[in-house]
Amino acid sequence: MSTNYLERYDATADVEKFPLVRRWMDTEPLPFFKELRAKRPILITPDCTLVTRFDDVREILTMYKVFTVKPYVPKMDNYLMAHDDDALHTREKSLMQFMLNRDDLPRVRNMIADIAKGILSNANGQIEVVNSFCRMVPATLVQKYFGLTGAKREDLIEWSYWNQYDTFHNQPFDLVPPELSQRIIDRHNETSKKLSDYITMLIAKRLLAVKIEKLTFSTIVRLQDDIVTRMLRTSFAKELDFDIKRLGINAGGLLIGAIETTAQAVAQVLQYLFQHSVWLEKAKTAAQKDDPTEFDGIVWEALRFVPITPYLFRTTVSDYTAAKGTDHETVLRAGTYVLPVTLSATFDERAFESPEEFIPQRNWYNYFHFGFGDHECLGRYVGMVMIPEMVRQVFLQKNVEPEGNIDYKSGPFPESYILSWNTQ
Repeated sequence: MSTNYLERYDATADVEKFPLVRRWMDTEPLPFFKELRAKRPILITPDCTLVTRFDDVREILTMYKVFTVKPYVPKMDNYLMAHDDDALHTREKSLMQFMLNRDDLPRVRNMIADIAKGILSNANGQIEVVNSFCRMVPATLVQKYFGLTGAKREDLIEWSYWNQYDTFHNQPFDLVPPELSQRIIDRHNETSKKLSDYITMLIAKRLLAVKIEKLTFSTIVRLQDDIVTRMLRTSFAKELDFDIKRLGINAGGLLIGAIETTAQAVAQVLQYLFQHSVWLEKAKTAAQKDDPTEFDGIVWEALRFVPITPYLFRTTVSDYTAAKGTDHETVLRAGTYVLPVTLSATFDERAFESPEEFIPQRNWYNYFHFGFGDHECLGRYVGMVMIPEMVRQVFLQKNVEPEGNIDYKSGPFPESYILSWNTQ
């Protein structure tokens, strides 16, 4: 691995500075970020600014009107997550959290376990786990729990994939070649149209079914409980401005946020544990216990080392002095892309004891697995049972092992990863 990153960075021509930084972020993140935390915690490059210490990352992520999600806006069809600390964001996130009742979580975890067991038992001892399991389990949950029925799971997966790709991996600081960038945008637009048409049809059909259910007082027709049905059963006052269109947008948001993020987290945690034999054995042992606490802690600590993204991103809309009063106080200018580097923050010794060691059951609140602050993942509590339960079901297979490593196929997401196990 490279050493003296900052010396090399300072000696590099401006036009090549961020491409060099980007390469280190992608290939040598932990030693690179460690040097930044120690020597230059806020690194201003010609393309964007990296913020690497725990306290500074949190500062950026809690100042919603200064560090905004403006880069989301052209990608998200007026979804609540493209709004910063305004009435729509607060109102709709609250309503959706109400619908995603946390009392459902034991049932959701059991549902995930059943879906996962079914897929693995039908695999006959070998599976390409990314597409057939990591994506398929959350896609099935999207149908069964969120209520997005009537579409093929493969279509649900594709719609989530291109939305995630364009929004979170096709920004200027991703350095995607122009031709590929446009292709990603085109696929996003194409799949978004299909998703919109599907949601319109779904809501129309389900609304009719809900009306019939009400007219018959539930004695003849009783719909199953799912999130879309809950929303349509609920009467919202006109003043809440949550009409059928807003309901549909939020139903689509449940899909987009659920599949690809979960798939990446599960695949990367599996690979990490397979590559670390001590924790692999501890995970297999913990997976057998009725109480999932120990196992879940292992999963979350593994995800600290291999998160689905090393950073979040914001746009500064007014000048702001970050880390004020410290020896690395820095003025961040309006119009700057700022990357709060969450991977770096979770290896900051100011917040994590012995950060380079694998220590399960750490303080959950210092992780950034589901983001942080106002834009923390809407469905994080569902994810908190789905991700570890999916990993757990894999480790319940006898002598399970990988055949090679994850193949990303030159993209940001895991695309192929083969596992095999004994069925006798």
